[in-house]
Amino acid sequence: MNIFVTKLSYQTKEDQLQSLFEQFGEVSSVKIIYDKFEGRSKGFGFVEMDNDEEAQQAINALNETELDGRTIVVKKSEPRKSDYRSRRDNRY
Repeated sequence: MNIFVTKLSYQTKEDQLQSLFEQFGEVSSVKIIYDKFEGRSKGFGFVEMDNDEEAQQAINALNETELDGRTIVVKKSEPRKSDYRSRRDNRY
């Protein structure tokens, strides 16, 4: 399951996020999204866990808890909907 984590502190690192989620099971990957121009975190990221039951337990336990002084939001990641750019680029 792909898990969306938002409202992260700009100082939160991927290894911290991985350690947090590993309390609930095996973590396949962790990715914090960075601004390519400023090089700092955008305040959100994704955690991938292969076991859906463990992933759901992590979501239930960690949503609206504190990490690095911020109350984080943790939920199942939804597939990306087509955005304006893809519609605009395909109009011809």
